[in-house]
Formats: sequence, C-alpha cells, structure tokens
Amino acid sequence: MRKIELVEGIHSSVLGLGCAPVLGSIDSKKCRRALSLAFEHGITHYDLARSYGFGDAEGLVGGVFKNHRDKIVLASKFGIKADWKASLLRPMKPIVRVLRGSEKKQDADLPPKQSNGKSASDLLFKRVEINSMEMRKSLEESLKALKTDYLDYFLVHEPLKSITNIDELCEMAMRLKASGKIRAFGLAYMQSQKHLHESYFDRFDILQFNSPPGVAAYRKLAEERSERPNIIFSPLRGGTWDMSPGEKIKKLVHDFPNSVTLCSMFSEAHLKENVELV
Repeated sequence: MRKIELVEGIHSSVLGLGCAPVLGSIDSKKCRRALSLAFEHGITHYDLARSYGFGDAEGLVGGVFKNHRDKIVLASKFGIKADWKASLLRPMKPIVRVLRGSEKKQDADLPPKQSNGKSASDLLFKRVEINSMEMRKSLEESLKALKTDYLDYFLVHEPLKSITNIDELCEMAMRLKASGKIRAFGLAYMQSQKHLHESYFDRFDILQFNSPPGVAAYRKLAEERSERPNIIFSPLRGGTWDMSPGEKIKKLVHDFPNSVTLCSMFSEAHLKENVELV
C-alpha cells in the first residue's frame, strides 16, 4: 500500500484503521482478527483515543501489535475518557452488540455524535480539562495501555470550546517530543467545530477532521487542504447519497493525496474492498 509522510520521519499507509469500534460495537475476537488482517494488507496507521472501547481499546490494540511496534504508526487522543460508569457496562457489551448489530455503524466514530455536539453515550464518558497536566496524565495512561514508550501522534480530542491555553499545550508538546514520548502533536475536530479552532491551526503538526464527499464545505476544504497533510475520519458518515462507500473513499484519496483516510474496517470483505481501492 502507498505510504505518505504526514510529518517528517513518520510514514503512514494512505488508508488507516479507525479503532473507535474496538471493544465497543465490535467484540475482542473480531477486533483481533481485523487488526491482524489490516496489518497483513499493508495498513500501518491505527487511530485510537482514551475513550474508545469504553476505555479498553488501547489495551487490545497494544497487545496485538506488541511485537510490531516499529512497523506501525500509533495515534491517540486526550480530552474525553470513559468514566467509572463505563466499567459497569463491560458485562453488558455482548447484549448491546446484538441489539446494535442491525445498525451497521462500523464506519462511525463511537460514541455517536448528535447535532448539539454531544454524544448519545455522554453518561458513560467524561470530558477532561484541556491543560498540560491532563495532557501528560492521559499520555502516560495511553502509553501504558498500548504497551509502548511513545506515540507517533498525540491529538486533542474534539474540544467543544476554543482552546485558550494553546501556548501551555504547545510547550508541553515540545517537552514530550524532546523526551521521546510523542513524535507529533495534533488536533482532532469536527468540521462543525472549525470556527472554534482555526485561529491556532498552525500551532499543530497535524489536523484530523471529518470530510465526507458531498457536504456543503467539501469543495472549499479540498481547495484549501488538498496538497497539505491531513488525517480524515468518518469518510462515510454524511455527505452525498449519490456515491457508494467505495466511491467516497476513492474520491477522498484522489482529492487529498497527501492525507490518511481512516476507515473502521472490521469485516474481512470490507477491509479487502477498501485496500483494493487505494
């Protein structure tokens, strides 16, 4: 699979695996199989967050790749985490998966977003303060869970308000880079939140955002960022209904040739289809 260099020295597969469904809507056995297949098919970029899998996703992914760390790119985020109530849900996960099985939302981020920017699972998740102390604390938790001593990308996770202490965060990011704990610092945001953050976009090494073909701002975004490095998530959520999922992915890869497109591919057929597209 074609590789791209989003940040100097970090080479990612053009197609990345979005791990939001890991141990959420997808069980452990299926997750492990999908992660192994993705790796076998040349996918090296794996996107995580402290909140994914109700706090358990990083641990599973870290276990799968513990002997392949130097061959993969790991990204994780801070700002949202599973709270104590999420641990009570663990025994109920198999039942929840059966109930949700017909929804076919494997390509959507978990927890699902509502129009007001909050998730349907807000009672199980907690937003933490976006400051240097929480940033470092979350990073250490991610490193421990992933069984690694560094992250390739460490991103702020979809803050709902403008970041007023950007200097503080960037200073911490510099210290973490100097110590070898992270290689790049980024911001993950929804396009609906762009106006909150665009004044300090240039302070980050990488931006991660949703951009399904067909949304109103797609053409303008492609004009602005086509040749720049980006990470694009939820490529199938929203946008035009006149394109198949495969056509949407092909268009994103064509329109954003220097970007990683994240897909949550947890069936073998789905994964192989997407790999063939790129």
